[in-house]
Amino acid sequence: MLREIKTQLGFDLIELGHGIRLSLVPGIQQMFDAGQVRFTSLHNFCPLPVEVMMASPDCYQFSAVSSEERERAVKQTLQTIDFAARLSAPFVVLHLGQVNIPSVTDRLVELAKTGRYLSRKYVRLKLRAVQKRERIAPACLERVKDCLARIIEHATSKNVRLALEGRRGYEEIPTERELPALLEELNSGQIGYWHDFGHSQIKENLGFIDHAEWLRSMGPRAFGCHVQDCVWPAKDHEAPFTGDVEFQKLVPLLPANCLFVWEMSPNKTAEAIRQSVQIWKERFGE
Repeated sequence: MLREIKTQLGFDLIELGHGIRLSLVPGIQQMFDAGQVRFTSLHNFCPLPVEVMMASPDCYQFSAVSSEERERAVKQTLQTIDFAARLSAPFVVLHLGQVNIPSVTDRLVELAKTGRYLSRKYVRLKLRAVQKRERIAPACLERVKDCLARIIEHATSKNVRLALEGRRGYEEIPTERELPALLEELNSGQIGYWHDFGHSQIKENLGFIDHAEWLRSMGPRAFGCHVQDCVWPAKDHEAPFTGDVEFQKLVPLLPANCLFVWEMSPNKTAEAIRQSVQIWKERFGE
């Protein structure tokens, strides 16, 4: 896997995803120790919890009502931070959980696909979701903050920074309204933002945010990004420059030292990925 990413696709730095099984860890560590690979980041949970059978970054949530689930989420995150430290990966990318409301994002996507974007049904569904989420989100956020306070302390001791990923679904935590306040309250240079171009484009397509306006305000806090394109309304993980994301307008809103990590659908060909990287280098440099 690592050799293919490096030799066939041409990436010098790699993010380890949340589907890395424990059995792969010795081989990964061996390649790192031999100086054959370098890592930008690990995506929580990495390695995958042994009892989880497939990639599932939300299998345990900091927002869960169950204290046992929250403890499991914290424990697995501390293990990810330890693994990141062993691999000299400077960042761990986190999902924070979700608010317990019916999934509205996929329903809005289906309405958009069938020509009912901004119809009365669409608007009613969206407004009801916003009203319900606003009522119940504060308790969820308190649970998240309690978990993060403990995780930040461990990450600081390991010199690993934590990046909160911008999420695809409106029911997920945090929303764009919640994230700035969350970072201010945590008040730690150890924690920042991880932008996902595809997720934010879906949010714009569904009428929740303005992608460029969001990056203008939050871009300076970004440690890195997941680079992917999106075909309207919500087909993401596409190769850059094959969809609707206006990279030319958005990339300059991010810090000069921001990391750009390709996060592709498994069905993308090596040629499509290499071509997108070539276009990126022509437009934005290395």
